[in-house]
Amino acid sequence: MSERSENDLLHELRIERGQRDDDEPSPRWPWIIGIVVAIIIIAGIAAFALRGRAATVETSTAVAASSSNDAAVLQATGYVVARRQATVSAPIIGTLTEVHVQEGEHVKKGQVLARLDPTAYQAQLDSANAQYAAAQAAVVKARATLQQDRANAARMNAVVAQGYVSKQDAQQANTLVETDKAGLDVAVKQAQAARDQVQAAQVNLDFTIIRAPFSGVITDKAAEAGEIVSPYSVGGGGIAGGLATIVDMNSLEVDVDVNEAYISRVMPGMPVEAVLDAYPDWKIPAHVIAIIPSADKSKATVKVRIALDKKDPRIIPQMGVRVSFLEKSGRNDKPIAGVLVPKSTIVKRDGKDVVFVVSNGRAERTPVTVGADFSDMKQVTQGLQAGAEVVTTPPTDLRNGQRVRVKSDSPQ
Repeated sequence: MSERSENDLLHELRIERGQRDDDEPSPRWPWIIGIVVAIIIIAGIAAFALRGRAATVETSTAVAASSSNDAAVLQATGYVVARRQATVSAPIIGTLTEVHVQEGEHVKKGQVLARLDPTAYQAQLDSANAQYAAAQAAVVKARATLQQDRANAARMNAVVAQGYVSKQDAQQANTLVETDKAGLDVAVKQAQAARDQVQAAQVNLDFTIIRAPFSGVITDKAAEAGEIVSPYSVGGGGIAGGLATIVDMNSLEVDVDVNEAYISRVMPGMPVEAVLDAYPDWKIPAHVIAIIPSADKSKATVKVRIALDKKDPRIIPQMGVRVSFLEKSGRNDKPIAGVLVPKSTIVKRDGKDVVFVVSNGRAERTPVTVGADFSDMKQVTQGLQAGAEVVTTPPTDLRNGQRVRVKSDSPQ
């Protein structure tokens, strides 16, 4: 019986094939594979989209470190400055009634730029003239009185010995003459003071006409008709500190900062070649005027003044300029090799110095070998050609081959 029971039990535990297939759950691996494939496809699309996204960058142009028949022993950057410029204002406070200039206008020395309301100053002049006339009349009266009293005293002195008048009366007449002399002297001095008041009032009235102190160009206009101008204010509170800024374009020169480690190469009178950032193909002959005997300890530079040998209307104040200090090629000094780029274009990637060159709308990471510093420029001796367009201050996420869009106002 026990044997039958065991067989029955085994029979009950046996599962038919059809029943087993219906009861087993479906395998999950096809779903897992599908999800993985979908993730890979999405990641690929995202990577492609990110790679295709254009990064907005600014660029600079690599310039040849030596670009003259003479050897360039040093290069530096600076700005065009005007040695003669002035903010024109009136020496007195007043309200502008006329303004005759605009920015960019050429003016000549003595030309009328504006006029102030002259009413108050004309009244002061009229009052001073009246006081002067009264003082002059007082002088005439004092002089006539003196003349009369002097004649009386002379007559008394002539007859006092004959006893016709007493000595006391004669002395009183002489004393009156001395008093008249003092009164005349006071009247004359008061008339002189009144005349000086007239001259001062006339000067103030003349100051209501603002004239150009020298010939030049109006670069800034700071006030309009109806505003109050004053020599004691720099603006604010409805009072303008000046009318306009005038620049003598014949006084333009260049100020550059030279690294103090290389200042020994610069000498007064040394020939220089200047290139404006706005006109990179225009080479302007120049020469060193002076080396300012003071160093900037924060930048470790020394300022050098450079005169432009050729004047041109295209040269305007505050333009950026790059200069090459030249020495005749007959000397043994070697010209600077390679190209110059702004320091901000050179970055570290994987421990190497690289720049990103913009070519065909993409940023190409280019390893470079760097050299000496020249103010805010860096010498690149290998890896870069003159004229190459490089990204200024490359973003940290900028990748090799990424599309870029150059800002229209990027420095060149």
